[in-house]
Amino acid sequence: MPLFPLQTVLFPGGHLPLQIFEVRYLDMVGRCHKENTPFGVVALTEGQEVRTPHAATARLEGVGTLAHLLHLDKVQAGLWRIQCQGRERFTVLTSEQLPHGLWMAEIEVMPPDPWVTVPPDLTAAQTALQAVLQSMQEQAPEALGDWPLQPPFAWTDSGWLANRWAELLPLPLVTRQQLMSLDNPLLRLELVCDLLEQHGVGD
Repeated sequence: MPLFPLQTVLFPGGHLPLQIFEVRYLDMVGRCHKENTPFGVVALTEGQEVRTPHAATARLEGVGTLAHLLHLDKVQAGLWRIQCQGRERFTVLTSEQLPHGLWMAEIEVMPPDPWVTVPPDLTAAQTALQAVLQSMQEQAPEALGDWPLQPPFAWTDSGWLANRWAELLPLPLVTRQQLMSLDNPLLRLELVCDLLEQHGVGD
């Protein structure tokens, strides 16, 4: 599986816009688009997204998310804009960086979150997110296309709700990674609700 290390965390159900200009990723995205296959997005714990001659060796997280291409726009030669959707999570079993810079990995796909209905004591997170979406639709509709919160909306699903808040809140990369890696969607939502309280959301 080809990997795209980024200084961000892609969650299942999340939408990720990217600008592609490095040859290694133009080749990778071109193959994925032609073959209708995903690539893996993993968070960088060390190193830079763009390869430079004296850059430190990249270190990658051990859990990532498969990114499926939704749209590809070839803006000009050597510059593409793509829209991706996160779907299955995976664990990295082994990885290596090829001579031209592309990371490849052997992965194991993780089972999807089971549907867990949002319990009554956590529905404030649902109401608050619906209010955020309505505000965005009214104040900045032109920005909605690049926003992580995209239909279909699964308002009553604990995992989906937790994932969307984890994308929107101003959290450290390590916190996002920990939340994404959790197997229990209800626990993830409970932790997100604690973070919402800390940020004064829904008060």
